[in-house]
Amino acid sequence: MDPALRGPDPTVDLEAGFARHRRELHVHCYRMLASVADAEDAVQETYLRAWRGREGFDGTHLRAWLYRIATTVCLDAARARARRPASAAEVAWLTPYPDTLLEPASAEEEPDALVVARETIELAFLVALQVLPPRQRAALLAREVLGLPAKETAEMIGTSVAAANSALQRARETLRTHLPSHRDDWSVQEPNPAEKELLDRFIAAHERNDAAAALAAAAEDIRVTMPPAPFCFEGHDRLRTLLDRAFGPDRDGDWRLLPTGVNLMPAAASYLRRPGDTVFRPFKLDVLRVEGDRIAEITTFGWSWFPALNLPPTL
Repeated sequence: MDPALRGPDPTVDLEAGFARHRRELHVHCYRMLASVADAEDAVQETYLRAWRGREGFDGTHLRAWLYRIATTVCLDAARARARRPASAAEVAWLTPYPDTLLEPASAEEEPDALVVARETIELAFLVALQVLPPRQRAALLAREVLGLPAKETAEMIGTSVAAANSALQRARETLRTHLPSHRDDWSVQEPNPAEKELLDRFIAAHERNDAAAALAAAAEDIRVTMPPAPFCFEGHDRLRTLLDRAFGPDRDGDWRLLPTGVNLMPAAASYLRRPGDTVFRPFKLDVLRVEGDRIAEITTFGWSWFPALNLPPTL
């Protein structure tokens, strides 16, 4: 341990403390920025700012101090984007968060990992957050997700209690108009039998090239997005067009799918075997949002996320 990484209180080990909270800081930055790569950059910058500002740290409440720094870093990064999206299709920087990243790397990280695992990183929530101005986004996360009181929220985002409360109220009002479900509980719900059944039906329909079965599992107003591409397909008719292309006689090949976990949501990794090939190769990653007994939304990402999900290179 480099003595320079210690704060004024010699009993406080900033390096060990940062390592202990790194996972939850990473998830916090991901919620703020909706990108795993940007979250990683923000966490690294948080560490650097903590090291540079170590002389100003009084040795108490290390977690809160690190969260304040991380939030400031994310506010700077969010403002640098210079614009906010008006719809899900405009969040070009959205990336999935592999569930494998939530697994604790050590016994020291386990308590924080359990806390993180109970807080939502649902894609619809992440997209709706991006519509908010950065300070409102931070205020809502502090109060609704982290459960901080008004005073600590104000300190974390660098403003007064009155201003923080005002930002929170405006954020709540805006979020209600952008979320597909008007919900107030941001904790993770255990996967229910309907979600598991729908994922199984989604996989089976693809492997049988069965467009009718895939449509039957989808809500009438289903939405399909494909970040970073600005595409948004809404409703059965638009979905049918996609399915005809994927499953019809002129399709590119045959499918095999593996269930996986992304953003604590059901997901399927698709592999395609093209004509003349002998193996199924990585093609896409579909993340499903389920409402009731239907798939309400599919967010499709590229296959580059397969290694992070510990998925095989071919089938």
